[in-house]
Amino acid sequence: MESKLVRLRFAPSPTGYLHVGGLRTALYNLFLAKKLKGKLILRVEDTDQKRLVENAEENLIKMLDWSGIVFDEGPHLGGEYGPYRQSERLLIYKKYYHQLITDGHAYPCFYSDERLENLKNGSLSSEDATIEDTIFKDFDKKNILKKMQNESFIIRFKIPRNQILDYNDAVKGNIKFDFSLINDPIIIKTDGFPTYHFANVIDDYLMKITHVIRGEEWLPSIPKHIALYNAFNWSPPIFGHLPLLLNNDKSKLSKRKNDVSVDSYIKKGYTKESLINFLSLLGWHEKGDRELYQLNELIDSFSLERVNKSGAIFDVLKLQSFNNHYIKSYPFNILKNKLNNFIPKDWELTEELIDLVKDKANTLYDFTDLLKFVFIKKISFTKDTISILKTNNAIPILILFKKYCKLDSVAKIASTIQKELECSPKSIWQVIRLALTGENHGPSLDQVISIFGADKVEQRINHAIYQVKT
Repeated sequence: MESKLVRLRFAPSPTGYLHVGGLRTALYNLFLAKKLKGKLILRVEDTDQKRLVENAEENLIKMLDWSGIVFDEGPHLGGEYGPYRQSERLLIYKKYYHQLITDGHAYPCFYSDERLENLKNGSLSSEDATIEDTIFKDFDKKNILKKMQNESFIIRFKIPRNQILDYNDAVKGNIKFDFSLINDPIIIKTDGFPTYHFANVIDDYLMKITHVIRGEEWLPSIPKHIALYNAFNWSPPIFGHLPLLLNNDKSKLSKRKNDVSVDSYIKKGYTKESLINFLSLLGWHEKGDRELYQLNELIDSFSLERVNKSGAIFDVLKLQSFNNHYIKSYPFNILKNKLNNFIPKDWELTEELIDLVKDKANTLYDFTDLLKFVFIKKISFTKDTISILKTNNAIPILILFKKYCKLDSVAKIASTIQKELECSPKSIWQVIRLALTGENHGPSLDQVISIFGADKVEQRINHAIYQVKT
């Protein structure tokens, strides 16, 4: 297959947020399309009208745009193979399901209002309905299309019987499916909209899609899709099914145990570079132990042959590690700009302040907690903090600290205090840190003192002495 003919698609449903698994799928499609010098198409699968969420399509496009995924065609771009929303392609689907009926590969099943209601309320199960619908298989072709104009119906596709599908997946390898174990699937619903199986096959064929790279959850659909391609006498695309994303306990990644929307990670302060880098390695890795990649490097390195067959653990701690790396790598102006949405508007961040804490920041949101000690006017000591200060003989330590604070370093100050008071170095350092920052841990005290300046240091020390005395 010539590389100029390669066409891939990402086809989300506008029924909610962009899932992190969806973003990984979109990235792998992008990598392969660019690697093979092909095209990437965005198609919106909005045939399930009951589950549509207002503004979901716009949000999906916004998230994909944020991630740096550039499409060549789509509902927001146009293109010669549109429309790119399935709800705008109903007449196209009608032509092809009529063809299947005429050729004997599909059959309409007629539903009275009572039968439809029984399906809705559960008194008629979908399994029982499938069995009952077999009575419609032997229909009169002459009258059936006219009958369809006047009565409610669904359309089922005839699955071939007594056949084994020997299928080779670009990721999973060779898999066999027994068609006799598969019921005739519904391909057109009573509202006239196609199901996923039918619309996907029609659209992928008409949009000249050469590679379908999607999640493992769609693997059981393969026999239905291949059978549809065969019914139309079309050549199917190359299919590759990506491994599941898993929780730490190896259950399927779900919002019950982890955040799963891309938007939630953006709001928590994860950067584009870290999320893309992290997700790209969930299920794929080239030879060696390299972990850090820019987007163009991922495109150059990616191959379906290196995609794993088994599921990948979504390790949030690993994501934080990636995020910390990229936060530390940003130049000051870029990082400051990224922090604008995560810190109070009245904070004025200097390069010195950012450098003070960025090594400890796992997310952009962390900067607020890490730097709040700088911007508060007075530290509100807790009862526990006051108790620690009193236990460690804080007042004489702080008085001597004021006396010797002009020495070169906190280490020299602490050493001098220790000689006069004969207390432990640990007590001295803890008292000074609590007095200046209100925290037990934090950045270098020498840097803190340098940033504060003499007046602010004296103010903090006096306040601590006052709090301990009272």
